[in-house]
Amino acid sequence: MNGLLDIFEKKGPRRILIFALIIVILFSVRSMMNIILLTFIFAFLLNRLVEFTVKHIPLNRKLLVILLYTLIVGLLTVGVVKYLPIITMEISQIIKRITNFYAEPHDSVLLTYIESVISSDQIAAYLENGFSFLLKYFSDISKTSIQVLLALVLSLFFLLEKPRLIEFTNKFKDSKIAPFYYEIEFFGKKFTSTFGKVIEAQFIIAIVNTFLSVIVLIVLGFPQVIGLAIMIFFLGLIPVAGVIISLVPLTLIAFTIGGFLKVVYLIVAVMIIHGIEAYILNPKLMSSKTDLPVFYTFIVLIFSQNYFGVWGLIIGIPVFVFLLDVLDVTNKEPLNSVTNPKFKR
Repeated sequence: MNGLLDIFEKKGPRRILIFALIIVILFSVRSMMNIILLTFIFAFLLNRLVEFTVKHIPLNRKLLVILLYTLIVGLLTVGVVKYLPIITMEISQIIKRITNFYAEPHDSVLLTYIESVISSDQIAAYLENGFSFLLKYFSDISKTSIQVLLALVLSLFFLLEKPRLIEFTNKFKDSKIAPFYYEIEFFGKKFTSTFGKVIEAQFIIAIVNTFLSVIVLIVLGFPQVIGLAIMIFFLGLIPVAGVIISLVPLTLIAFTIGGFLKVVYLIVAVMIIHGIEAYILNPKLMSSKTDLPVFYTFIVLIFSQNYFGVWGLIIGIPVFVFLLDVLDVTNKEPLNSVTNPKFKR
Protein backbone atom coordinates (compact mmCIF):
# COMPACT_ATOMS: atom_id res chain seq x y z
CA MET A 1 0.00 0.00 0.00
CA ASN A 2 2.81 2.37 0.89
CA GLY A 3 4.52 1.50 -2.40
CA LEU A 4 1.37 2.44 -4.29
CA LEU A 5 1.17 5.75 -2.43
CA ASP A 6 4.83 6.44 -3.20
CA ILE A 7 4.18 5.85 -6.90
CA PHE A 8 1.13 8.11 -6.81
CA GLU A 9 3.15 10.92 -5.25
CA LYS A 10 5.44 10.97 -8.28
CA LYS A 11 4.29 13.44 -10.92
CA GLY A 12 4.55 11.17 -13.96
CA PRO A 13 2.63 8.12 -12.67
CA ARG A 14 0.06 10.36 -10.97
CA ARG A 15 -0.61 12.22 -14.23
CA ILE A 16 -1.02 8.95 -16.14
CA LEU A 17 -3.42 7.54 -13.54
CA ILE A 18 -5.56 10.69 -13.47
CA PHE A 19 -5.64 10.82 -17.27
CA ALA A 20 -6.77 7.18 -17.31
CA LEU A 21 -9.43 8.02 -14.72
CA ILE A 22 -10.71 10.88 -16.90
CA ILE A 23 -10.98 8.51 -19.88
CA VAL A 24 -12.91 5.97 -17.77
CA ILE A 25 -15.31 8.68 -16.55
CA LEU A 26 -15.91 9.95 -20.10
CA PHE A 27 -16.50 6.40 -21.31
CA SER A 28 -19.03 5.82 -18.54
CA VAL A 29 -21.01 8.90 -19.60
CA ARG A 30 -20.68 8.26 -23.34
CA SER A 31 -24.48 8.41 -23.73
CA MET A 32 -24.22 12.12 -22.84
CA MET A 33 -21.28 12.76 -25.17
CA ASN A 34 -23.38 14.79 -27.63
CA ILE A 35 -24.38 17.28 -24.92
CA ILE A 36 -20.85 17.38 -23.47
CA LEU A 37 -19.22 18.10 -26.84
CA LEU A 38 -21.88 20.58 -27.95
CA THR A 39 -21.65 22.44 -24.63
CA PHE A 40 -17.87 22.70 -24.88
CA ILE A 41 -17.98 23.80 -28.53
CA PHE A 42 -20.70 26.43 -27.90
CA ALA A 43 -19.00 27.73 -24.75
CA PHE A 44 -15.54 27.91 -26.34
CA LEU A 45 -16.59 29.48 -29.66
CA LEU A 46 -19.04 31.97 -28.15
CA ASN A 47 -16.57 32.90 -25.40
CA ARG A 48 -13.99 33.70 -28.07
CA LEU A 49 -16.59 35.77 -29.93
CA VAL A 50 -17.57 37.64 -26.75
CA GLU A 51 -13.94 38.36 -25.85
CA PHE A 52 -13.25 39.60 -29.39
CA THR A 53 -16.33 41.85 -29.35
CA VAL A 54 -15.63 43.29 -25.89
CA LYS A 55 -12.11 44.26 -27.00
CA HIS A 56 -13.45 46.30 -29.91
CA ILE A 57 -16.85 47.48 -28.63
CA PRO A 58 -17.26 48.87 -25.08
CA LEU A 59 -20.25 46.78 -23.97
CA ASN A 60 -21.12 45.13 -20.68
CA ARG A 61 -20.01 41.49 -20.91
CA LYS A 62 -23.17 39.95 -19.45
CA LEU A 63 -25.41 42.14 -21.63
CA LEU A 64 -23.42 41.11 -24.71
CA VAL A 65 -23.74 37.41 -23.80
CA ILE A 66 -27.53 37.73 -23.36
CA LEU A 67 -27.89 39.62 -26.66
CA LEU A 68 -25.74 37.06 -28.46
CA TYR A 69 -27.71 34.08 -27.16
CA THR A 70 -31.01 35.81 -27.89
CA LEU A 71 -29.87 36.29 -31.49
CA ILE A 72 -28.76 32.63 -31.76
CA VAL A 73 -32.04 31.27 -30.34
CA GLY A 74 -34.01 33.57 -32.65
CA LEU A 75 -32.08 32.43 -35.72
CA LEU A 76 -32.45 28.77 -34.73
CA THR A 77 -36.20 29.20 -34.23
CA VAL A 78 -36.63 30.86 -37.63
CA GLY A 79 -34.44 28.21 -39.24
CA VAL A 80 -36.39 25.31 -37.71
CA VAL A 81 -39.82 26.76 -38.49
CA LYS A 82 -39.15 28.18 -41.95
CA TYR A 83 -36.19 26.36 -43.48
CA LEU A 84 -36.11 22.91 -41.87
CA PRO A 85 -38.73 21.38 -44.23
CA ILE A 86 -36.88 22.86 -47.23
CA ILE A 87 -33.50 21.58 -46.02
CA THR A 88 -34.86 18.09 -45.29
CA MET A 89 -36.50 17.89 -48.73
CA GLU A 90 -33.36 19.12 -50.53
CA ILE A 91 -31.08 16.66 -48.72
CA SER A 92 -33.46 13.82 -49.61
CA GLN A 93 -33.47 14.94 -53.25
CA ILE A 94 -29.66 15.09 -53.30
CA ILE A 95 -29.43 11.53 -51.97
CA LYS A 96 -32.06 10.37 -54.48
CA ARG A 97 -30.23 12.08 -57.36
CA ILE A 98 -26.90 10.47 -56.42
CA THR A 99 -28.52 7.06 -55.89
CA ASN A 100 -30.23 7.21 -59.31
CA PHE A 101 -27.00 8.23 -60.98
CA TYR A 102 -25.09 5.42 -59.30
CA ALA A 103 -27.76 2.86 -60.32
CA GLU A 104 -27.59 3.77 -64.03
CA PRO A 105 -25.02 1.99 -66.24
CA HIS A 106 -22.25 4.21 -67.69
CA ASP A 107 -19.83 3.52 -70.53
CA SER A 108 -17.43 6.35 -69.68
CA VAL A 109 -14.07 5.36 -68.21
CA LEU A 110 -14.07 8.44 -65.97
CA LEU A 111 -17.52 7.69 -64.56
CA THR A 112 -16.56 4.06 -64.02
CA TYR A 113 -13.53 5.25 -62.06
CA ILE A 114 -15.64 7.63 -59.97
CA GLU A 115 -18.04 4.79 -59.18
CA SER A 116 -15.11 2.60 -58.12
CA VAL A 117 -13.88 5.40 -55.83
CA ILE A 118 -17.32 5.70 -54.24
CA SER A 119 -17.50 1.94 -53.88
CA SER A 120 -14.26 1.82 -51.87
CA ASP A 121 -15.05 0.94 -48.28
CA GLN A 122 -13.71 4.07 -46.63
CA ILE A 123 -15.25 6.66 -48.99
CA ALA A 124 -18.54 4.79 -48.94
CA ALA A 125 -18.47 4.73 -45.13
CA TYR A 126 -17.79 8.47 -44.96
CA LEU A 127 -20.61 9.28 -47.39
CA GLU A 128 -23.01 6.93 -45.65
CA ASN A 129 -22.18 8.35 -42.23
CA GLY A 130 -22.36 11.92 -43.49
CA PHE A 131 -25.73 11.65 -45.21
CA SER A 132 -27.25 9.48 -42.48
CA PHE A 133 -26.00 12.04 -39.94
CA LEU A 134 -27.79 14.84 -41.80
CA LEU A 135 -31.00 12.89 -42.29
CA LYS A 136 -31.03 11.59 -38.73
CA TYR A 137 -30.49 14.99 -37.15
CA PHE A 138 -32.87 16.86 -39.41
CA SER A 139 -35.53 14.14 -39.21
CA ASP A 140 -35.31 13.49 -35.46
CA ILE A 141 -35.54 17.19 -34.75
CA SER A 142 -37.13 16.80 -31.31
CA LYS A 143 -34.18 14.91 -29.79
CA THR A 144 -31.64 17.12 -31.56
CA SER A 145 -33.42 20.29 -30.44
CA ILE A 146 -33.38 19.17 -26.80
CA GLN A 147 -29.65 18.40 -26.94
CA VAL A 148 -28.83 21.70 -28.64
CA LEU A 149 -31.07 23.61 -26.22
CA LEU A 150 -29.45 22.00 -23.16
CA ALA A 151 -26.00 22.71 -24.56
CA LEU A 152 -26.94 26.34 -25.22
CA VAL A 153 -28.37 26.77 -21.71
CA LEU A 154 -25.30 25.22 -20.07
CA SER A 155 -22.91 27.31 -22.15
CA LEU A 156 -25.01 30.44 -21.42
CA PHE A 157 -24.70 29.98 -17.65
CA PHE A 158 -21.01 29.22 -18.07
CA LEU A 159 -20.38 32.48 -19.91
CA LEU A 160 -22.58 34.55 -17.59
CA GLU A 161 -20.83 33.25 -14.47
CA LYS A 162 -17.35 32.69 -15.90
CA PRO A 163 -15.50 35.01 -13.43
CA ARG A 164 -17.38 33.50 -10.48
CA LEU A 165 -16.75 29.97 -11.76
CA ILE A 166 -13.01 30.65 -12.02
CA GLU A 167 -12.95 32.11 -8.51
CA PHE A 168 -14.87 29.16 -7.06
CA THR A 169 -12.79 26.56 -8.93
CA ASN A 170 -9.53 28.10 -7.65
CA LYS A 171 -10.59 27.16 -4.10
CA PHE A 172 -9.75 23.53 -4.95
CA LYS A 173 -6.06 24.52 -5.02
CA ASP A 174 -6.03 24.57 -1.22
CA SER A 175 -8.32 21.59 -0.69
CA LYS A 176 -7.55 17.98 0.19
CA ILE A 177 -7.80 17.01 -3.49
CA ALA A 178 -5.29 19.65 -4.62
CA PRO A 179 -3.04 17.06 -6.37
CA PHE A 180 -6.02 15.96 -8.47
CA TYR A 181 -6.97 19.56 -9.17
CA TYR A 182 -3.54 20.55 -10.49
CA GLU A 183 -3.42 17.58 -12.85
CA ILE A 184 -6.96 18.21 -14.09
CA GLU A 185 -6.05 21.90 -14.54
CA PHE A 186 -3.02 20.83 -16.58
CA PHE A 187 -5.12 18.66 -18.89
CA GLY A 188 -7.85 21.30 -19.06
CA LYS A 189 -5.46 24.01 -20.21
CA LYS A 190 -3.89 21.66 -22.76
CA PHE A 191 -7.33 20.61 -23.99
CA THR A 192 -8.53 24.20 -24.39
CA SER A 193 -5.35 25.41 -26.10
CA THR A 194 -5.32 22.56 -28.63
CA PHE A 195 -8.73 20.90 -29.04
CA GLY A 196 -10.62 24.17 -28.68
CA LYS A 197 -8.44 26.16 -31.05
CA VAL A 198 -8.44 23.42 -33.69
CA ILE A 199 -12.24 23.19 -33.50
CA GLU A 200 -12.43 26.98 -33.81
CA ALA A 201 -10.17 26.92 -36.87
CA GLN A 202 -12.21 24.08 -38.42
CA PHE A 203 -15.44 26.04 -37.94
CA ILE A 204 -14.02 29.23 -39.46
CA ILE A 205 -12.57 27.32 -42.42
CA ALA A 206 -15.86 25.41 -42.91
CA ILE A 207 -17.88 28.66 -42.89
CA VAL A 208 -15.57 30.37 -45.40
CA ASN A 209 -15.50 27.27 -47.63
CA THR A 210 -19.29 26.98 -47.51
CA PHE A 211 -19.75 30.66 -48.38
CA LEU A 212 -17.38 30.48 -51.36
CA SER A 213 -18.79 27.11 -52.48
CA VAL A 214 -22.39 28.39 -52.41
CA ILE A 215 -21.38 31.29 -54.68
CA VAL A 216 -19.79 28.81 -57.11
CA LEU A 217 -22.82 26.48 -57.02
CA ILE A 218 -25.23 29.36 -57.72
CA VAL A 219 -23.10 30.56 -60.64
CA LEU A 220 -22.93 27.02 -62.06
CA GLY A 221 -26.70 26.59 -61.71
CA PHE A 222 -26.76 23.75 -59.17
CA PRO A 223 -30.13 22.68 -57.75
CA GLN A 224 -30.86 22.23 -54.01
CA VAL A 225 -28.19 24.80 -53.05
CA ILE A 226 -29.35 25.01 -49.40
CA GLY A 227 -29.05 21.25 -48.92
CA LEU A 228 -25.66 21.21 -50.63
CA ALA A 229 -24.49 24.11 -48.42
CA ILE A 230 -25.42 22.13 -45.29
CA MET A 231 -23.55 19.10 -46.65
CA ILE A 232 -20.46 21.18 -47.55
CA PHE A 233 -20.41 22.83 -44.11
CA PHE A 234 -20.52 19.55 -42.16
CA LEU A 235 -18.00 17.88 -44.45
CA GLY A 236 -15.87 21.03 -44.21
CA LEU A 237 -15.43 20.29 -40.50
CA ILE A 238 -13.43 17.20 -41.53
CA PRO A 239 -9.81 18.26 -42.16
CA VAL A 240 -8.42 17.49 -45.65
CA ALA A 241 -10.76 14.56 -46.33
CA GLY A 242 -13.87 16.75 -46.21
CA VAL A 243 -12.95 18.50 -49.46
CA ILE A 244 -12.39 15.19 -51.24
CA ILE A 245 -15.57 13.61 -49.89
CA SER A 246 -17.77 16.59 -50.80
CA LEU A 247 -16.28 16.69 -54.29
CA VAL A 248 -17.64 13.21 -55.11
CA PRO A 249 -21.41 14.00 -54.88
CA LEU A 250 -20.85 17.49 -56.31
CA THR A 251 -19.08 16.00 -59.34
CA LEU A 252 -21.92 13.55 -59.96
CA ILE A 253 -24.54 16.32 -59.73
CA ALA A 254 -22.45 18.56 -62.01
CA PHE A 255 -22.32 15.82 -64.63
CA THR A 256 -26.07 15.23 -64.52
CA ILE A 257 -26.89 18.93 -65.03
CA GLY A 258 -24.15 19.98 -67.47
CA GLY A 259 -21.89 17.14 -68.59
CA PHE A 260 -18.10 17.03 -68.44
CA LEU A 261 -17.66 20.77 -69.03
CA LYS A 262 -19.61 21.54 -65.85
CA VAL A 263 -17.46 18.99 -63.98
CA VAL A 264 -14.29 20.75 -65.17
CA TYR A 265 -15.63 24.13 -64.02
CA LEU A 266 -16.53 22.65 -60.64
CA ILE A 267 -13.12 20.99 -60.13
CA VAL A 268 -11.28 24.21 -61.04
CA ALA A 269 -13.45 26.20 -58.60
CA VAL A 270 -12.92 23.64 -55.81
CA MET A 271 -9.16 23.70 -56.42
CA ILE A 272 -9.17 27.49 -56.08
CA ILE A 273 -11.21 27.32 -52.86
CA HIS A 274 -8.95 24.58 -51.49
CA GLY A 275 -5.92 26.72 -52.39
CA ILE A 276 -7.39 29.61 -50.37
CA GLU A 277 -7.87 27.22 -47.43
CA ALA A 278 -4.41 25.64 -47.71
CA TYR A 279 -2.30 28.76 -48.31
CA ILE A 280 -4.28 31.56 -46.61
CA LEU A 281 -6.64 30.21 -43.92
CA ASN A 282 -4.64 27.28 -42.56
CA PRO A 283 -1.38 29.21 -41.96
CA LYS A 284 -3.29 31.98 -40.16
CA LEU A 285 -5.59 29.77 -38.07
CA MET A 286 -3.58 26.62 -37.42
CA SER A 287 -0.49 26.63 -35.21
CA SER A 288 2.63 24.60 -35.99
CA LYS A 289 1.43 21.80 -33.70
CA THR A 290 -1.63 21.19 -35.86
CA ASP A 291 0.30 21.03 -39.12
CA LEU A 292 0.01 17.24 -39.47
CA PRO A 293 1.21 15.26 -42.49
CA VAL A 294 -1.67 14.20 -44.74
CA PHE A 295 -0.89 10.53 -44.09
CA TYR A 296 -1.33 11.00 -40.33
CA THR A 297 -4.51 12.99 -40.94
CA PHE A 298 -6.13 10.18 -42.92
CA ILE A 299 -5.00 7.48 -40.49
CA VAL A 300 -6.51 9.40 -37.56
CA LEU A 301 -9.75 10.01 -39.49
CA ILE A 302 -10.08 6.33 -40.45
CA PHE A 303 -9.62 5.10 -36.88
CA SER A 304 -11.72 7.84 -35.25
CA GLN A 305 -14.58 7.31 -37.73
CA ASN A 306 -14.46 3.58 -37.12
CA TYR A 307 -14.65 3.91 -33.31
CA PHE A 308 -16.68 7.11 -32.82
CA GLY A 309 -18.74 7.46 -36.00
CA VAL A 310 -19.55 10.94 -37.31
CA TRP A 311 -18.23 12.70 -34.20
CA GLY A 312 -14.92 10.91 -34.80
CA LEU A 313 -14.54 12.63 -38.17
CA ILE A 314 -15.04 16.04 -36.56
CA ILE A 315 -13.13 15.66 -33.28
CA GLY A 316 -10.57 13.01 -34.32
CA ILE A 317 -7.88 15.48 -35.38
CA PRO A 318 -8.41 17.89 -32.42
CA VAL A 319 -8.19 14.98 -29.94
CA PHE A 320 -5.05 13.66 -31.66
CA VAL A 321 -3.47 17.14 -31.53
CA PHE A 322 -4.38 17.35 -27.83
CA LEU A 323 -2.62 14.02 -27.17
CA LEU A 324 0.44 15.23 -29.08
CA ASP A 325 0.50 18.37 -26.96
CA VAL A 326 0.22 16.35 -23.73
CA LEU A 327 3.16 14.22 -24.91
CA ASP A 328 5.11 17.39 -25.91
CA VAL A 329 5.26 16.31 -29.55
CA THR A 330 5.77 19.35 -31.80
CA ASN A 331 6.83 20.03 -35.37
CA LYS A 332 9.90 21.95 -34.26
CA GLU A 333 13.20 20.81 -35.76
CA PRO A 334 15.30 18.86 -33.23
CA LEU A 335 18.39 20.65 -32.03
CA ASN A 336 21.74 19.11 -32.97
CA SER A 337 24.26 17.76 -30.53
CA VAL A 338 26.20 21.05 -30.49
CA THR A 339 23.33 23.23 -29.27
CA ASN A 340 21.36 20.65 -27.28
CA PRO A 341 23.21 19.23 -24.27
CA LYS A 342 20.95 16.17 -24.21
CA PHE A 343 22.68 14.89 -27.36
CA LYS A 344 26.21 15.41 -26.12
CA ARG A 345 28.20 12.27 -25.52
